[in-house]
Amino acid sequence: MDAQVPDFIEVNGARIAVRHRPGRQAPGIVWLGGYRSDMMGGKAVHLDQWAAETGHACLRHDYSGHGESGGDFNAGTISRWLDESLAVYHRFAEGPQILIGSSMGAWIALRMAQELGRSGSSNSLSHQRRSTPLAPAGIVLIAPAPDFTAELVEPQMTQDQRRDLIEKGYFEKPSDYSPNPYVYTRALIEDGRKNLVLKGIIETGCPVHILQGMQDADVPYRHALTLVEHLPMDDVTLTLVHDGDHRLSRPQDLDLLTLTVSALAERIASGE
Repeated sequence: MDAQVPDFIEVNGARIAVRHRPGRQAPGIVWLGGYRSDMMGGKAVHLDQWAAETGHACLRHDYSGHGESGGDFNAGTISRWLDESLAVYHRFAEGPQILIGSSMGAWIALRMAQELGRSGSSNSLSHQRRSTPLAPAGIVLIAPAPDFTAELVEPQMTQDQRRDLIEKGYFEKPSDYSPNPYVYTRALIEDGRKNLVLKGIIETGCPVHILQGMQDADVPYRHALTLVEHLPMDDVTLTLVHDGDHRLSRPQDLDLLTLTVSALAERIASGE
């Protein structure tokens, strides 16, 4: 499949757009975008170009209601977008993979690591996860927003927004990135509580590298520090970008992302 022409698979009744660039060099990389973002964003395209130049596979998709995928955005939940991401992963990913999650995509990546690491039982020992062939070989998280519905959205809701959530089933919040406001539905908020990862120890069974801007107005850098506290069993590296914002899409930010992914890929390939 041409990496520039999307393929489509159906997941739970929605046509999910996928771009998969096969590679000859392990590991492959898997892009997981943020809330209302799509796979044609700057960081995703930059990583796809890096993969093309270095021979690594690159897998991208749009969640339902996003980008080129079908489905209703307002019907989306973390569970639904997680199921779609897992379906794409199972369909296209081969061999060791690095999950790269941006903002909400970091939450999806962590939940994917939990699901992919299961060995068919409820026992979640890390050695069982490492023995699971589909478990990620590495994870890169950019401005990670795990549990953002419970930790970042709900605490800041106004009385009017709470009333709208009850009466209308959703509320709106102005966006700094679009003339259209963010829409948060009751289904998204309630489903988010079922997918919380910052309630205990997270064991991914692989190295994790976090990139976080200290001028991030959407996801405060302290949220990344909290995430690190919940990853005591893994090899975690946190890079704080002093003047970085939430997007981390400036040329120097993209260079940092490339260096981070490249170094992790080399480490995985060498078997460290």
